[in-house]
Amino acid sequence: MKNNVLKYFGLTIGLLLVAITAYAQETTPATDPYFYERGFSTVLLIVAGVVILGALLALTHLLNMMVKVQQIKIYQEQGLEAYLQEVKKPQQNFWQRLYKRWTNVVPIEKEKDILFEHEYDGIRELDNSLPPWWTALFIITVIFSVVYLTYYHLTGAGPSSKEEYEIEVKKAEEAVQAFLARQANQVDETTVEALVDEQSLALGKTLWDANCIVCHGPAGEGGVGPNMTDEYWIHGGTIKDIFKTIKYGVPEKGMISWQSQLRPADMQRVASFILTLQGTNPPNPKAPEGVKMETQADTTKTDAIGMK
Repeated sequence: MKNNVLKYFGLTIGLLLVAITAYAQETTPATDPYFYERGFSTVLLIVAGVVILGALLALTHLLNMMVKVQQIKIYQEQGLEAYLQEVKKPQQNFWQRLYKRWTNVVPIEKEKDILFEHEYDGIRELDNSLPPWWTALFIITVIFSVVYLTYYHLTGAGPSSKEEYEIEVKKAEEAVQAFLARQANQVDETTVEALVDEQSLALGKTLWDANCIVCHGPAGEGGVGPNMTDEYWIHGGTIKDIFKTIKYGVPEKGMISWQSQLRPADMQRVASFILTLQGTNPPNPKAPEGVKMETQADTTKTDAIGMK
């Protein structure tokens, strides 16, 4: 028994040292400002593990001694002949002993043979085997706890609670952005509103520079297409009118439909940027075309008086 205790104790200490080495390689003072605090916590965990292991081994040894004492008493009652017969029985291997231990449920009529001598309030302890499923579950939980402790707390291979929280927050933010993108792409000429935030207008300008300056000029002064900086509009100058013109185009005048190339959210950004060109007075503007629109104080800036 003493040799087994030393063997298990040495094996446990070896595994703990391996875990410490892996942790030290994973985290160093140069890369982790909390290295020494974590190292102290690791030492406490190791000490606690050693103490618990020692307590378990001591209890196991004590139980074995109690069982042997009880067996000796039984042999003394039954006589030397019964003891010699027991000794002469063939020895079983580890798995046979384990199986017998798990399934060795003593019948009720023989329970008096496995009663311990000590008594508390008229109750005597019965040295019967625990149910196999209970024993197996206990062993599995102990193994799982060792693996969990090593993976998450000693080696640092698994994410900490803080890291898991940050990962979940990032996933939530991505889900929110995806939802907002879907909502933005559901806008049409009946629900569109002018955007005024800098980011949306900057994206609108990028789309303008990539797709619109060929016909309308870099500053919206006009070219093949009409001037976008004056107060005259051919197809209306509200945000809904401009969005509709971009979406469906004016094929008879060379303005293509952009709904197959731009998302609704992008058409909204371009239309909002076009409204910011009002009154900028670029050089060499094209002559006014269409109907004059009156300036409004709202975010659309203009309101249609008439449509051609």
